[in-house]
Amino acid sequence: MYPVANIATVVLAVALLLDVLLLFQPFAKRTGSSALEIRRDLPRRFSNGDENPVTTHFVSRYAIPVTVRVLDDLPYQFQARDFGRDVRIPAHGTASDSVQLRPVSRGVYEFGDVNAFVESGIGLAQRRFRNAADPRSDNVAVYPSFVQMRQYALMAISDRLAEVGVKPVRRLGHTMEFDQIRAYVRGDDVRTLNWKASARSRRLMVNQFQDERSQQVVSLIDMGRAMKMPFDGLSLLDYAINACLAVSNVSIIKEDKAGLFAFSNDVQAIVKPARSNDQMQRILERLYRLTTDFSEPNFEKLASVVLRTLSQRSLLMLYTNFESLSGLRRQLPYLRALSRRHLVVAVLFENTSLRELLVAPQDTLEGTYVKLSAEQFAREKREVVRELKRYGIHSILTPPAELTVNAINAYLQLKASRRI
Repeated sequence: MYPVANIATVVLAVALLLDVLLLFQPFAKRTGSSALEIRRDLPRRFSNGDENPVTTHFVSRYAIPVTVRVLDDLPYQFQARDFGRDVRIPAHGTASDSVQLRPVSRGVYEFGDVNAFVESGIGLAQRRFRNAADPRSDNVAVYPSFVQMRQYALMAISDRLAEVGVKPVRRLGHTMEFDQIRAYVRGDDVRTLNWKASARSRRLMVNQFQDERSQQVVSLIDMGRAMKMPFDGLSLLDYAINACLAVSNVSIIKEDKAGLFAFSNDVQAIVKPARSNDQMQRILERLYRLTTDFSEPNFEKLASVVLRTLSQRSLLMLYTNFESLSGLRRQLPYLRALSRRHLVVAVLFENTSLRELLVAPQDTLEGTYVKLSAEQFAREKREVVRELKRYGIHSILTPPAELTVNAINAYLQLKASRRI
């Protein structure tokens, strides 16, 4: 077997030498170009909680097809230590590789180098190429979910909000704001017929009304410790921020004014209600820069600032979370003070993990105790909703994933019923 081993060793050495020569071709030094060029395309900003595309482009000057093992140095927030994938590139060809990244927190994400390990069909050697990160172009700011905001904005403009779960609103009578007189079409309310205009034009004409405009829709975002709880990677605070952005945008589309208050132990952000062209950009930038230490929220300070700042009756969408009846009762005097001058809607979060515990069968003593505790927490949350209703404060108990749809539903229904 000794001659066979010698021959195998020689063949292996020749194959390795040939593989190295193929990978480390000398033409690159003569032409001053690289055998493999790498370019990573990053969007200017990411949308928090959504899938964001990141594309890497490759240009190969090899005369043979090669396989590239790509190791991307992702920001530490993704906690991906070995984010690798294989890309096949033809001879003198190009290829692109696109991945979807889902951030779950706001802030600046710093991308590192792109390392590419090239191998030929022989597969005995690899050559490493590195695309060094540029701090000026490889840092991406993660903003609140502007993807979700645009989605609901387009549907609000085209009256297709029902496609994502927003309920069609049955209006109680007509608002007092007249819009125009137009020709009757089948399906119009006959009570809106304008007989004088119909007699003049000799065809049926109807009065068209529109929702009352210039109402104030203000989001109050609790950044206290109860909003730190995570769900599907995002904190309840980030869910509230995303919903606030979408509701504010829809309200401006409906020609109302949108505003913002964010608070924890103090009121940290104030954007006064307005309907100007740059109002949404101001709200977006303010939401992006919100920071908190999740301390105990100061509802007394919030009520004082809101009552001093807002003179016009407004719809206040309060994004918070009361886990116990005693916790609500401590803050109830301040909520009642707000409700005397404004329409307050408390948006509370349902603990979906408790729902799973309640429906799961238990056959052990420990499981039975856990289920009883879950029932107690769920009952406490329902008591919180009833207590708010008893004092005339509207409330929404919603799973985090359905927060935006339910918040838009509440806004549209209250607007249609002329409560604001």
